[in-house]
Amino acid sequence: MKSIHPIKAAITLAVLAGFWHLCWSVLVALGWAQAIINFIFWIHFVQPIYVIQPFNLGLAAGLVIFTSAIAFVIGLLFATLWNRLHLE
Repeated sequence: MKSIHPIKAAITLAVLAGFWHLCWSVLVALGWAQAIINFIFWIHFVQPIYVIQPFNLGLAAGLVIFTSAIAFVIGLLFATLWNRLHLE
């Protein structure tokens, strides 16, 4: 079984999570987020109760940075654990 490079896994997951949340921030900035979240809840048989707040660049940057940092740590931990548990 091949090992996973911990830093590459961490960066990959961080970029993926950061990009996902950057896309969400763009949807908020465009004013489309409320309709999308309402649709997502609707198709899951959930009555929407959340209201999307107005776009705030500082919050958007914090969201992207925070989720990227958390995803980096998760990717690093996952790859490290994977490599230790799959030694041959």
